[in-house]
Amino acid sequence: MSTTATRLRLGTTDGADVEIEPTHLVVAGYTGRDQEAVRHHIDELAAIGVPEPDTIPAFYPLEVDRLTTAERIEVSGAETSGEVEPVLIRANGTYYLTIGSDHTDRKMETVGIQLSKAACPKPIASTLIELGDPPALVDWDAIVVRSWVDGDLYQEGTLASMLPITQVLAEWDQIGGSADVALVLFGGTRPLIDGTFRYGRDWRMQLEVPGHAPIELTYTVSVRSN
Repeated sequence: MSTTATRLRLGTTDGADVEIEPTHLVVAGYTGRDQEAVRHHIDELAAIGVPEPDTIPAFYPLEVDRLTTAERIEVSGAETSGEVEPVLIRANGTYYLTIGSDHTDRKMETVGIQLSKAACPKPIASTLIELGDPPALVDWDAIVVRSWVDGDLYQEGTLASMLPITQVLAEWDQIGGSADVALVLFGGTRPLIDGTFRYGRDWRMQLEVPGHAPIELTYTVSVRSN
């Protein structure tokens, strides 16, 4: 995992400018609260050749240069797709919450999940909610996330079925993290509405946190020509 900072210029929902220099990027997976359902999902993926994770939740450290707030990303293969995720940022002596897309190469996923995630940029919104340190109490179960691909609703629902992202962070810190590093953590995602990956061009994500203005992320995907 990289220890070279990537500088991001963002803004809070209160209108303050924020500069973040994370040195670590981690994408968490299998963060559902229903462990039986998580196990079933792992078995389903194994049946189509996706390797099982070493831990549950699973953690995939990536280079921080995968992070982007750009409106357009470039990928090397045609079979890639996004997933809406809450994103917790620990930097500047405080915590922030935003939204991101764990854009992934699905064809490469059968070779290795780590490789498939590292193959694509990881878009995040340019707007944050500052939570403070320690993170302010948030009703995680009431947070709503949505995603659309090419205008069609792709994911929708609350985070009640997922582990709170602060708990996911605590588990990461126990096995391989450090509270002293500037970290961006993707906290996992909800199931797809129809259970089928879509390899679309235009992606839109939304995070609704009670008491705050909605945060949105939009980006367009283009396939790199060889």
